[in-house]
Amino acid sequence: MGNDALSAETTDPAVDYRAIQQSPEFQTLRRTHRNFVFPVLGACLLWYIAYVLLAGYAHDFMSTPVFGSINVAILLGLAQVVTTFAVTMWYVGFANKRLDPLAEEIRDEIELDAAGASAAEVNR
Repeated sequence: MGNDALSAETTDPAVDYRAIQQSPEFQTLRRTHRNFVFPVLGACLLWYIAYVLLAGYAHDFMSTPVFGSINVAILLGLAQVVTTFAVTMWYVGFANKRLDPLAEEIRDEIELDAAGASAAEVNR
C-alpha cells in the first residue's frame, strides 16, 4: 500500500516520462553525470584495491615506520578516508555547477508543460 500511495502522489499522468528520458536534454544530463562518476569511481576503486593489496602482500613496506609508532599503513589508511571526503566534496561542487542547472531546466520544462496541460483542461 505504501508504494501505491507514494506513486499516486508523485506521478503526474500528464507527464510523458519516457519522452523526457529520451530527450536530448536528459541524455546530456546522464552523459555529464556518467562522464564524471565512472572515471572517479574507477580511480577510487584502484586506489582502494592498491591499499588492500599492499596491506596483504607488502607487509615490510606497510610496516615501515614514518615517525614514532606511525607507519606507512596508517598513513595510507588515513589517506583513504581523506580521499573519500575529497571526492565527496568534488562531486558536490560538480553537481552544483554542472548537473543541477541541467536538471532544473528539465524540471522547469516539465512543470511548464504540465501547467499548460492543466490550463488547457480547465479551459475546456
